Amino acid sequence: MANSSPEVVGLYEKLSGSVQYVCIDPATQRCAIIDPVLNYDANSARATTESADEIIALIRERELGVDWILDTHPHADHLSAAIYLQEHLDAPRAIGEHVVDVQKLWKDIYNFGDDFPTDGSQWDRLFADGDIFKVGDLQACVMHSPGHTLASITYVIGDAAFVHDTLFMPDFGTARADFPGGDAGTLYQSIQRILDLPDATRVFTGHDYMPDGREPEWESTIAEQRDHNPHLQGMTERDYIKMRNERDAELPLPAQMLAALQINTRGGRLPEPEDNGTAYLKIPLNRF
Repeated sequence: MANSSPEVVGLYEKLSGSVQYVCIDPATQRCAIIDPVLNYDANSARATTESADEIIALIRERELGVDWILDTHPHADHLSAAIYLQEHLDAPRAIGEHVVDVQKLWKDIYNFGDDFPTDGSQWDRLFADGDIFKVGDLQACVMHSPGHTLASITYVIGDAAFVHDTLFMPDFGTARADFPGGDAGTLYQSIQRILDLPDATRVFTGHDYMPDGREPEWESTIAEQRDHNPHLQGMTERDYIKMRNERDAELPLPAQMLAALQINTRGGRLPEPEDNGTAYLKIPLNRF
């Protein structure tokens, strides 16, 4: 029987607290890249590729084949480097099929024109809940797990679950649900479904904010989440919704959000340069 436990390499991006992953099938040396980060300095409006270049260096050093470049959802706290990596690694890009709902929502917020398609055609494949695909010889399964966003999905690859912005590390809690299209009750139900995975399933989170100044961490297990995550202890759905809504009301918007959603609803594609050679972001004033 083939090994169903991938090697997972996490690469931490400090500015946004994001973790990008390379999930490797040891038997075939094929891999999937999950939630790659395009570095963005909001103060200078400068996008750079240091974090994505780390992935490329790893792929080339280890001579890995790339089967997929995957996003779990259109991120609000960092720009996706998926297109940049596709240009260098020639692998298909994918996301969950409910990205079309996010596109329609943010098309209105940004007042995008009719030339902005809201059919998900910016990606090579849109995954539905329950879809099965392969990373090397490893079986991968898609779980639609909305609440943080309308489009959020979890990738279960062998014994590894990439849970994006649902669960943080067990010493921190769970993700916010107050972005457009988010819902705390829906997030609670998604988390319960994730917790139904086998206890030994390795859980890889999308972010870590280093509580109490510890070093960044991103791997736990379903059992550790169920037993130690403070947002899951004795919480009914009603309790969770109250806690989540009160907590979210005190949180500022992510510094990169208004730039990130403009890029990430396009699959990570930056705006085309104008006639002076410079590309420009469109930021909605007084909307949030």
